[in-house]
Amino acid sequence: MRKDLLTDTMQPKKELVRIVIDKEKNVSVDPTGKKAGRGAYVSLDPTKIEAAKEKHVLDRSLGAKIPDSFYDELYSYVDHQKARKELFGDK
Repeated sequence: MRKDLLTDTMQPKKELVRIVIDKEKNVSVDPTGKKAGRGAYVSLDPTKIEAAKEKHVLDRSLGAKIPDSFYDELYSYVDHQKARKELFGDK
């Protein structure tokens, strides 16, 4: 179980995606959950990502200025994963 940064609820790790920031302040999506660095978990809900972009939620959590382009990349990733989950189920 991990805490979803956007909804402030505990959810299974499989239902979340990890965002990681490394020592060089590079921010990336970590689908494996094993990259080195400080991580934050967010839900696979595109509407929550849009709200996070407006409030800059990841900036506070990861301790760095996150560019809007990353939020757009994250939105695309989450939207794709959500569609994939709906199409194929939890496989």
